[in-house]
Amino acid sequence: MNIPYWLMGLSVLYTLIEFAGVVTAVAAVRDTRTPQGSIAWAIALVTFPLMTLPLYWIFGRNKFHGYVEAMREGESRINELVASAREVPPVKALSERRNPGAPRCAFETLAELPYLDGNDVELLIDGPATFEAILNGIKEATSYVHIQFFIVKNDSLGNKVRNLLIAKAQQGIQIRFLYDEVGCHAMPESYWETMREAGVEVHPFKTTKGRGNRFQLNFRNHRKIVIVDGHTVFVGGHNIGDEYLGKSKRFEAWRDTHLRISGPAAIGPRISFAKDWYWASGIVHDLDLTMPPPTGDTDVLTLSSGPVDDLESCSLMFIRAINAAEKRFWISSPYYVPDSPVTKALQLAAMRGVDVRIMLPQKADHLLVYLAGFACLKDLDLPGIRIYRYTHGFLHQKAFLVDDQIAAIGTANLDNRSFRLNFEMTALVEDKRFCSEVEAMFRADFARCEETGPNEYHQKGIITQTVIKFTRLLSPIL
Repeated sequence: MNIPYWLMGLSVLYTLIEFAGVVTAVAAVRDTRTPQGSIAWAIALVTFPLMTLPLYWIFGRNKFHGYVEAMREGESRINELVASAREVPPVKALSERRNPGAPRCAFETLAELPYLDGNDVELLIDGPATFEAILNGIKEATSYVHIQFFIVKNDSLGNKVRNLLIAKAQQGIQIRFLYDEVGCHAMPESYWETMREAGVEVHPFKTTKGRGNRFQLNFRNHRKIVIVDGHTVFVGGHNIGDEYLGKSKRFEAWRDTHLRISGPAAIGPRISFAKDWYWASGIVHDLDLTMPPPTGDTDVLTLSSGPVDDLESCSLMFIRAINAAEKRFWISSPYYVPDSPVTKALQLAAMRGVDVRIMLPQKADHLLVYLAGFACLKDLDLPGIRIYRYTHGFLHQKAFLVDDQIAAIGTANLDNRSFRLNFEMTALVEDKRFCSEVEAMFRADFARCEETGPNEYHQKGIITQTVIKFTRLLSPIL
């Protein structure tokens, strides 16, 4: 019996695909960070290679390749820059000073920077206040502006920012702009070219650059940073777009928070930007990283986290903050798809009598993440854990409050993407006066919420529950 050549060809092709599936399964076992993820990918790659091979190449990895190697290639120059910040005291020098019971040592170890005092901070609530402060800061720049955002929109605010940066560049101010090409996929190239022609240095972050990243769509540079003259930085949840000013067509309002830091703690975002810029451009920019002078009396630490870290810094930050809480842990996040260690930390906090409050949006902007959150919340059905749904538009702020001791404002969400896949930036402020401002902000937000509870999942119909369960399976890539 003669076998048709096309059938033999298909047989050979499938054998090659199966072989590729087995090889990739071995790589998945080696590279995937969690045992559950390793098992899931390995079984799927061997059993259904036709379907899962492309998925793994696009979504499978949670370790960003090449960044650390690139830093090593530019090690002498990068170290030269960081060494110029030699006025920064060693991490251990600050871990046992005042407030010895504070969790600062763990945060400092994760950040590889100490808490720095002498800062002036300003809580910026919602878009109008945030962008008024950012634009005024850019207008006052006398040396340089470094700006980095995940999303930039070609709308009224986006054009306003672009025009101001062009004007400053024409005044001789050095402007560097770093954007995430996935977050800005809808932007016309003409937007960036207009700035380049005016002397603004513009680069995409290039998340697909480097060994093993070519087909990956998982990674994002989610940081939102504006650095003015090295002494003032802005970090927080806002991107550049009219919707962040409350002009969304989908939502009646947009709730978000940013933070202005002036003083020594600006050194952290400056180092982070210098490294990201080197990855994106291959150029170590000639920047003095000496310590900015004191401007106030607030202790601040900026923690830069991402998929290049040896440890899962973002997840560990949340766990340490939750474990440090004695009276309360309040947190606001647009997405709630945490991993098991964070869930257990929340459970234990409730068991020891901590007032745990989690504020989430009532309305969804990403349906799959929103649905997966219901399955995760049911694990928190314990006395002491309260769930709030923000009803006045979309809640996008990323903030938490530990007792009256530590408040955090940043870019990190309570989900696997922030824990393992995104480059994030969080400012941790240790100051009772600032914590009281954040408490007042939370209380005002709670007043615009409906308190629901962790059992929302059980109130859904059987079909919705099934869909929710399936979406939770996708949590590693949501």
